Amino acid sequence: MKSTDPQYTSVLSMHDTGPAPEAAIVRDIIKRGMYVAPILIGISALLWGKNGAWSSTYGLVIVLGNFAVAAWMVSYTAKISYALMMGATLFGYIFRLAVIAAAVFLVRNASWAELVPLCMTIVISHVGLLFWELRYVSLSLAFPGLKPKQNSTQDQLLNQ
Repeated sequence: MKSTDPQYTSVLSMHDTGPAPEAAIVRDIIKRGMYVAPILIGISALLWGKNGAWSSTYGLVIVLGNFAVAAWMVSYTAKISYALMMGATLFGYIFRLAVIAAAVFLVRNASWAELVPLCMTIVISHVGLLFWELRYVSLSLAFPGLKPKQNSTQDQLLNQ
């Protein structure tokens, strides 16, 4: 029995060769983030003025960048090894939390920074965008990533 036999392949050496659905999902999240950005920035501008708007904008950049980095880490490391992907996901989460905390810490005393709209934007947009995206993610192995879009002719054929 050889070590090259597929029956004896190590779990540590397994990797992904297919397309990366996480890239499509994060593009969709960023697109939705662009939809809500004017609303969040506008509310912050109304309540905290110009500095609130800048703080909210900074928070949205942090959140959308965080999603992009997370998707990149998963898609890049999955092509190398599933074990590396799991490690990058776990430790990458901790690292990304530290980067978010450092990004807030670095601007906390800046003249334009308002901590309340900044932190509220970070929390609300993280959670809100993830819950919004749940409606569009396919939980099927047949269509990993986003749910396929059905056109009206497909709907008519399925309903007959």
